[in-house]
Amino acid sequence: MTDAQTITQPHAASKSMDDIVALSKRRGFIYPASEIYGGINGFWDFGPLGALLKNNVRDAWWRAMVLCPPIGPDGHPLQIVGLDSAIIQNPRTWEASGHVGGFNDPMMDDKETKARYRADHIWVYFPKQPASVRFGIAVEAGSFEEAEQRFDKLYQTAKWQKIVRKAAKVFNFNPDDHYWLGMKRPGNITEEEARNAFGPAGEYPGTWEARCGTELSKEDLAITRSPDADEFGTLTEPRMFNLMFETYIGAIRDEDAKAYLRPETAQGIFLNYKNVLDTTRVKVPFGIAQVGKAFRNEVTPRNFIFRSREFEQMEMEWFCPPDQSQKWYEFWKDQRMKWWRSLGVAPGNLRFREHDQEELAHYSNACVDVEYQYPFTAPGFGELEGIAHRGDFDLTQHMQHSGAKLEYFDQQRNQRYLPHVIEPASGLTRGVLVLLCEAFTPDPSRPSKVFMKFHPAMAPVKAGIFPLVNKDGMPEIGEKLYLELRKKYAVEYDAKQSIGKRYARMDEAGAPYCFTIDGDTLKDNTVTVRHRDTCQQQRINIDRVTAFLTENIDRGD
Repeated sequence: MTDAQTITQPHAASKSMDDIVALSKRRGFIYPASEIYGGINGFWDFGPLGALLKNNVRDAWWRAMVLCPPIGPDGHPLQIVGLDSAIIQNPRTWEASGHVGGFNDPMMDDKETKARYRADHIWVYFPKQPASVRFGIAVEAGSFEEAEQRFDKLYQTAKWQKIVRKAAKVFNFNPDDHYWLGMKRPGNITEEEARNAFGPAGEYPGTWEARCGTELSKEDLAITRSPDADEFGTLTEPRMFNLMFETYIGAIRDEDAKAYLRPETAQGIFLNYKNVLDTTRVKVPFGIAQVGKAFRNEVTPRNFIFRSREFEQMEMEWFCPPDQSQKWYEFWKDQRMKWWRSLGVAPGNLRFREHDQEELAHYSNACVDVEYQYPFTAPGFGELEGIAHRGDFDLTQHMQHSGAKLEYFDQQRNQRYLPHVIEPASGLTRGVLVLLCEAFTPDPSRPSKVFMKFHPAMAPVKAGIFPLVNKDGMPEIGEKLYLELRKKYAVEYDAKQSIGKRYARMDEAGAPYCFTIDGDTLKDNTVTVRHRDTCQQQRINIDRVTAFLTENIDRGD
């Protein structure tokens, strides 16, 4: 067998998202929701290993934020408390926050296939001809590379060739002379990347007018074709679509009973800001942290669990004096990048991306994303976490809409003010996806052909305990060791099939260690430790197993 120490962590661009999704289903990380009924788009269930992995990420975030918050610039620990607010709040919450009036995405419908697309995810292919030529094919994609890959795949089909030949006759163009254009530059694509992708002669994605250098009429838009349609002219014009899920409180379903499933956990924190000040001993600057479910009726959920309709967030609102907000913004940028790296994410797969002025949310003074190079965005990046400078927008809005007095009296400064807010907002669901992508490590030399190289502290299962054979007193020793270890760690006891197949199962589960009880255990009270990453083995005394895990599971590498 090849020494696994020579196997380096593959770059995200070399990993197959299809393989990651398949392993996630096969090993019980993530299942399609309601699968026996055909599934439900945009919803996922976390299986036994997935639930453990998600809880590990959640608990690590909670410890880093609430139980053991960072040391501040003054050398003292920060004050951050926890909260668990209701999923359904008074509907006026979402009017004040701007979600009722402004939480919208542009949407296009295909009248032929009845499919629905986010307008900013549709990319359009045009021939390299004067702007008077009106021919296009729409492709849904999240990056230039993905758009090109999808078109290249489509271009080889007989169906596409037939469409091209027909359109070429109608519009009198050479189908081999072409270039790419897009409706709108997505947030994960910088302007420089857009210009590079189009080349010096191209326009970066913007309005319809910007793409061809001349105004295009509604008729021009109408002749584009959606990814799944056979005919042209089936796409509607973009229209706004509110992303909040509606529900009703009580027995009567009317406008007075309408409520919403929260689209974010942040507003529950702002509603309880004054309660926390009044019932605890925190003083500005301080933070309130929350982990919880959020719901967004995404037009086009995609890329596995990257964009789904039900997901979990890990958000912290940091309340600080207005004149210190920029200092804290920079502080939290640094802290959040360090934290993701501490989970075992390679620095080369992470980056910061500052939002352009026109890209900022209505409430934001500044915002930067921590981005990860997912296999479906590589060589580009996609959002993992946002650190937003929200100013005093939220507290101002809730004070105006509710009439409650939310100003803070700073005794040290002898002044009253509304604190400004810095918000590190992470996707817990996306965090799980990042760790799955990061850990996925092909290794043809192993029976499993792949192993999940989780940081030991994040691994859903810390160790497998195996009696070499299911007799001669080995099962009894193995079960005793299992009962001892499970008091502190998530471990699995497995006495079935060959030792190689058991190792393979643990490799796919990502367990960093396996302990095998064999004939020598009966003689000298030692067990074999098998290391996941190297496949190397060593003998240690069975009484040292718990200490061995303690020393290695929480290591900081």
